[in-house]
Amino acid sequence: MAPQDAILGWDEDTNAEAYNAFSRAHPMYDATSRDLARRGQLANASLVVDLCGGAGATARAILDLIPARARVVSVDNAAAMQRVGRRTLTDARLAWITSPAEQLADHLHADSADAVVCNSAIWKTDTAAVFTAVAHILRPGGHFVFNIGGGFAGVRHPDEQSVRTGPSLNALIRQVAADDHGYTPPTAADAPPKLPLETVAEQLTAAGLNVLDTDVTAQHSTMAEKKAWLSIPVFARPEGDFTHAQRMQILHTAYAMTTPDAPTVTSWLVVVAQRPEATA
Repeated sequence: MAPQDAILGWDEDTNAEAYNAFSRAHPMYDATSRDLARRGQLANASLVVDLCGGAGATARAILDLIPARARVVSVDNAAAMQRVGRRTLTDARLAWITSPAEQLADHLHADSADAVVCNSAIWKTDTAAVFTAVAHILRPGGHFVFNIGGGFAGVRHPDEQSVRTGPSLNALIRQVAADDHGYTPPTAADAPPKLPLETVAEQLTAAGLNVLDTDVTAQHSTMAEKKAWLSIPVFARPEGDFTHAQRMQILHTAYAMTTPDAPTVTSWLVVVAQRPEATA
């Protein structure tokens, strides 16, 4: 299942609380956060930026890897998400900045960050502007690590197809909505992916960053976890003129057609970039 865009709604307390509860009860965001943090080479870092950090799931992973003297700055434009994070994550090494990702360089000094990590969000931003801002605040040799949902990057891990045991929960939701509510799903368009690697690489190069590594990874989950994720209002489906209560009723009906522990897989494109080392 490709992650939904979900650009709007994050600055609402209901979504922030539901997202935080999900991330603490289920491993999805913790696993992707730890994967990205591990790739950031943080053992000797002094300052790490958690970009689009939300309620702090990725900050937690970063804090586990950085030295005791290091600092983390979590940047997000949703004050509601950060309110939850401030309440639940109280490590003194962590600071919060409420700002769009594109304005990152307005809040941090040039050449100050050893690494920037962005989990499950970069496609929601003006990536060219964000990459430029990241390049400005990274020190020479600093790393920028982020991931892109497979649907947005146009990639699929082999596991995503091999473990398929029946219709996806999304497909069942559309079926129930059509049968019970007369829903007509949007016509599938053969549009190109929103943020393929070619575009990412071009924008990173234009910003002065080098691509060090790319990887297509597989996030293994279950139908039960997917149902919990789709229960977060900002992710609830189907699109269209439905109330949240109606979406939850549709989700409940669709989920009853599945097996809770049936495996599901989500693909991710992981990118590691670097600001070049200074030359003499």
